[in-house]
Amino acid sequence: MSEMSYTQAMQRLELILSQLEEGNKSVDELSDLVKEASELVKFCRTKLRSTEEEIQKAFDGE
Repeated sequence: MSEMSYTQAMQRLELILSQLEEGNKSVDELSDLVKEASELVKFCRTKLRSTEEEIQKAFDGE
């Protein structure tokens, strides 16, 4: 996942959401999708925090 971009992660999350909304997945498939979505959300949060820190440093002149 480390080679995935933020945009790619968000696109995958949108796809997972649409699959969950369809409601035709087995319990095992749902479990796997939810786990993947959770990892993607963590990745996106980390990426956003990192970007925010970089922007703050740029404004602070570091």
